[in-house]
Amino acid sequence: MGTEQNQFNNSDKLITRITAWIAGFILLGLSVWGGLTLWDLWKYEETEDAQIEEYINPVTSRVGGFIRDIRYEENQPVKKGDTLLIIDNREYQLGQEEAEAALLNAKAQISVLKSTVETSSKNATVNEGQIAAAKAKLWHQEQEFARYEKLLQVEAVTQQQFENAKTALEVAKADYQSFLDTYQASLSKVNDIKVQQEVALAEIQRREAILDRNKLDVSYTVVTAPYDGKMGRKTIQNGQMIQAGQTLAYIVDQQEGKWVIANFKETQIRHMHTGQMVDIETDALPGEHFNGKIVSLSPATGSRFSLLPPDNSTGNFVKITQRIPVRILLTDAKSKTESLRAGMNAMVLVKKGV
Repeated sequence: MGTEQNQFNNSDKLITRITAWIAGFILLGLSVWGGLTLWDLWKYEETEDAQIEEYINPVTSRVGGFIRDIRYEENQPVKKGDTLLIIDNREYQLGQEEAEAALLNAKAQISVLKSTVETSSKNATVNEGQIAAAKAKLWHQEQEFARYEKLLQVEAVTQQQFENAKTALEVAKADYQSFLDTYQASLSKVNDIKVQQEVALAEIQRREAILDRNKLDVSYTVVTAPYDGKMGRKTIQNGQMIQAGQTLAYIVDQQEGKWVIANFKETQIRHMHTGQMVDIETDALPGEHFNGKIVSLSPATGSRFSLLPPDNSTGNFVKITQRIPVRILLTDAKSKTESLRAGMNAMVLVKKGV
């Protein structure tokens, strides 16, 4: 009985010792973990309220029509200028041809007016020659009338002959005035045609503008990628009717890079400033760290940019810690951040006082 009792005592002591060692190791581990946690809390500010961001822009149609061909697939990488889809352009092509014909007609009107100006100028020149002849004839009739007037005073001619000379003088005056009026009318017609030319030139400019607009409409029927990126979800089909301004697809801009929007508590941002380096880790790639740099801090809390910002003057007041969005630019090489996607959750660590 004594031997068995000693064996039980030895076993209890061994178990007690092992338990004490295990408890000691656990206590030591918890102490180390607690110390590191307290160190991190003292040296760093961190938040898990952060997401990866990229520019995701809509691709919209500038003209309406039926889709003739779609040349991209969902999630397909594209380069700037790649054709995404083609809209049936036959109606716009007819409009362009009509505008071209109207422009040719307006230019033809200029040629007609130039020809009319030349004809009217020649008529004015002919009228100017007729004026000279009528002036000479008038001078001759004035001389004749003067002679007949003197001869009548000495009764060398009859009263009838004198009256005939007077009538011929009046006719010569009327002819001279008529040619003067005709010449002035010819000059006025030339001026009128020149004014019509200015109107026709303005019409040509208007027709050219209409033609340019029609050419733009034709070019808009080919929708291209505005920059290098990656296409989003495909929601359109061939033969579908679309309207001007309609969103056709979404493209993720890969030229502007990626960044993180981290929402820190208002009590944390006193240690942050522009240019400060940060450490980033994502839920999708645990253990892999990314480098970033603070580029800006929001001028207001996120709630102030909401559709219905809170108004603490209404109802009962409950104090809630607000968060400030902080924009962080990823500074790693593009090859390293290529696996990151917009909307991924991230954890951001900012060292205080750096």
